[in-house]
Amino acid sequence: MKLIARLALILALLAPATAPLFLASPALAVQPDEMLKNPKLEARAEEISKGLRCLVCRNEDIDDSDAALAHDLRVLVRKLLVRGDTNQQVVNYIVARYGEYVLLKPNTKGANIILWGAAPAMLILGLAIALYTQRRRRRSGEDRSSLSAEEEKRLAEIMK
Repeated sequence: MKLIARLALILALLAPATAPLFLASPALAVQPDEMLKNPKLEARAEEISKGLRCLVCRNEDIDDSDAALAHDLRVLVRKLLVRGDTNQQVVNYIVARYGEYVLLKPNTKGANIILWGAAPAMLILGLAIALYTQRRRRRSGEDRSSLSAEEEKRLAEIMK
């Protein structure tokens, strides 16, 4: 018991020192040499980057990732903006090159509508099956908790 108390004390003393590590927000991985000099174009690049997934890190946008591929995508986004492309043209170019997986928020069109609707449909189907089964049991009038006369007689013999 003393060991557990000591461990609890150590953890309690270390908690304030380690809390900032868990509460710190992630630093942006965008390097100063990647940033555009035009603040409007840079703001557009950051807006586009928030919607693009790092293909290495999976659930980070490309501005938060230190991966080399994320760096390449950031540079590509900025080159396309400097070239004069609109935000949608930039996103379309990257999606055409890397697939829809690169989008953090996939479209709800075409085959993706099946993915978006499958979970709610399965939930509704499961609830319908459960309600149907429960109602059918009630209607049948079967009382599964009571024993037949023969079963009660056998139970009484066993209990003696």
